[in-house]
Amino acid sequence: MNDDELLYVYAVTPPFSGVLPDGVRGLDGEPPRVIEHDGLCAAVSRVPAAEFDAAPLRSHLEDLDWLAGTARAHEAVIAALASVTCPVPLRLATVCRDESGVRRLIDSGRARFVPTIERLDGRVEWGVKVYAHSQPAAPEPESKVSSGRDYLRRRLGQRQSRDDTWRRAGTLARALHTQLRGHAEDGRLHRPQSSQLSGAPGENVLNAAYLVPREQSERFVAAVREHTPADDDGVRVELTGPWAPYSFAGGPDEGQEDL
Repeated sequence: MNDDELLYVYAVTPPFSGVLPDGVRGLDGEPPRVIEHDGLCAAVSRVPAAEFDAAPLRSHLEDLDWLAGTARAHEAVIAALASVTCPVPLRLATVCRDESGVRRLIDSGRARFVPTIERLDGRVEWGVKVYAHSQPAAPEPESKVSSGRDYLRRRLGQRQSRDDTWRRAGTLARALHTQLRGHAEDGRLHRPQSSQLSGAPGENVLNAAYLVPREQSERFVAAVREHTPADDDGVRVELTGPWAPYSFAGGPDEGQEDL
């Protein structure tokens, strides 16, 4: 390894014998390497220092296209690791100078990595989001909106409809979260996502993650469906997963928001 390269670290895992799925590639276009050190492993790829050293990295982190591509590769490696072992995902763009730096990273984080692996082993993360959709008002004949009074009446009706949708979405979000916490070992409430960044239609009211034993995933999915209204115009529930348990790799309350 030369001074023009750094080691990008995706995750720390226990030692494992399984083979990663065919086709998984890291940021260098190659399968990730595994560096083992004192009972733990780190999955890494070589990356150019000109892109990932401190100064250029600060600039790249403001480039949404670069960030999205890096995040996709990062998550693909984590997902591959989760199929054969229990990864503790590291923050996006965690880099070390060399293998000695990777070993120091493992040593400095050992007090967190070991209990986290023990807590997350055999578990997956399911994501549940609730969205509120404002219903567009039906156009009225010009004869009915010819006066200022008619215009205000129409705007008031639109506002009342939007407020009603938000109330129903909020009520559903609170009830759903309460029910799903009973079907999971742990839950996290994240900050609602901006529709501009996520691209998802509607306003995000609930953005939650749940830690579920892998073998109980079917039961959890059934619980989501059971407590989701079949036909609630303007309110939508989205279930995603199973994922590697990103939301639970930190401390017990890390990333927690109020509902």
